[in-house]
Amino acid sequence: MSEEKELSGRVAVVTGAGRNIGRAMAKSLAAGGATIAVNVRSNRAEAEQVVREIERDGGKAIVAVADVGDEAAVHTMVADVARQLGRIDYLINNAALRQERTFEEMSFTEWRTVLGVILDGAFHCAKACLPRLKASGAGAIVNIGGLSAHTGSKHRAHVTAAKLGLVGFTRGLAHDLAKDHVTVNLVAPGTIDTARRADAGQPAHHLINNTLTGKRGAPDDVAAMVRFLCGPGARYVTGQTIHVNGGAYFA
Repeated sequence: MSEEKELSGRVAVVTGAGRNIGRAMAKSLAAGGATIAVNVRSNRAEAEQVVREIERDGGKAIVAVADVGDEAAVHTMVADVARQLGRIDYLINNAALRQERTFEEMSFTEWRTVLGVILDGAFHCAKACLPRLKASGAGAIVNIGGLSAHTGSKHRAHVTAAKLGLVGFTRGLAHDLAKDHVTVNLVAPGTIDTARRADAGQPAHHLINNTLTGKRGAPDDVAAMVRFLCGPGARYVTGQTIHVNGGAYFA
């Protein structure tokens, strides 16, 4: 654990935190002193493993199981987190589906399923957490977008539409919540090395976006930016889309 505890006394809800970037963000915020609600849709074992890793490093965390696309489940989860931890200061909207399908083959059900998790999920979580974020006095929402939302990508019309929708959502919320001292920003990761199913292969946009650094990023690179945006040094930053992509795309 870092000796610097700039987030001490705060509580963060991190959705889709069972693996990869979500896991890294949960651990990074915990290293800053925050207590973490580790959200997963259904895989409690993954969430429990992240909680164990945080506790092993001296931090505090709890498991929070809910499908973010289910409004009632989200409100139940958030109420339970607030009951157990007493407050909510940060919301990290990371939960997403990143399916690939040609538009010709894509069904409306597939389209709605992806938007339901990425875009509707962010809406449900923000609504449920809002009273606690406003009460914080230094609340922060960080939405996790993606490079392909800005460059486009084959076979991901649903994902790119949802992720770019998060940009608009971020800007709108930043206006609405400024008076309540809640900052709202979006972090757009580039090509990040993450664990994938053996049969999944590389996403199409990973094959066409080259970085200036000559390498792909790590989940910790994204987590570091999220931790900064939640911290006291970022209170004058709101409504922004911040790219973490090694120079693959200039905003």
